[in-house]
Amino acid sequence: MKRNLSRKIKEGVIETTLFLSALSSILITIGIVIILAYESLGFFKEVSIVEFLTGTQWTPLFAEPKFGILPLVSGTLLITMIALMVALPLGLIVAIYLSEYAPHKLREAIKPVLELLAAIPTVVYGYFALLFLTPILQKFIPDLSGFNALSPGIIMGIMIVPYVSSVSEDAMKAVPMHIREGSYAMGATKFQTAFNVIIPAAFSGIAAAFIMGISRAIGETMVVAIAAGMMPNFTINPLEPVQTLTSYIVQVSIGDVPHGTIEYKTIFAAGMTLFLMTLFFNIIGFWLKKRIREAY
Repeated sequence: MKRNLSRKIKEGVIETTLFLSALSSILITIGIVIILAYESLGFFKEVSIVEFLTGTQWTPLFAEPKFGILPLVSGTLLITMIALMVALPLGLIVAIYLSEYAPHKLREAIKPVLELLAAIPTVVYGYFALLFLTPILQKFIPDLSGFNALSPGIIMGIMIVPYVSSVSEDAMKAVPMHIREGSYAMGATKFQTAFNVIIPAAFSGIAAAFIMGISRAIGETMVVAIAAGMMPNFTINPLEPVQTLTSYIVQVSIGDVPHGTIEYKTIFAAGMTLFLMTLFFNIIGFWLKKRIREAY
């Protein structure tokens, strides 16, 4: 009787602890949204939301401030697209090799090395992009600016390869072996099995890896702050300097902008924009995973 009571108490403590841990993450997220919304409302009391969403000049720290967010959004999306063009195909290829082709010992050796890329401080990646990759690219692209979107985009893509490859490989390894064996029994090669059977079967996990890569790229700060130039240009040209939402937030946060001013409140408006962009991509990813599961 005492043993059963003791077991129930322990289980109750564990259950309560787990519940509070889950609840705390929800409350923290709600708190972040409330703060962003509250401070953003203060910003929009002084700045037209139409100007904010449609303006093509972002100069809130100038004598004649302009508050069009489009230059920061375009810079963020431009660098993110470059990063994804590197990370998604490369990460998927690495995942396919590790899951379907690599011997067990080689896979166990390669995965930790890949994960070490995620452990390198992002400021190191930023200086690597600025001082190593940019001079190399300038030899092939003479018009490339010293600060540009191309170099940090490529380095950011390399930086998020471990996230994409690791999650994608785990999703592929979770596909039951009998599905592979059925494909081989039909005469399919490893290549055909990987692309026609394994990837569709594991696509929900691969989509999650892609969405995580997108969110990681959009939220990256130090690489773009160091190598992209921190110039809010409304452009889609990767050879020009740009500024992202995150790098602007860093610029204002470490500056001498007085607390409570309209210039200070711009970081919350930029933060809310960044939050909504990330939320949008996560909703698209959730919808995509649901459609793929229904299809298969």
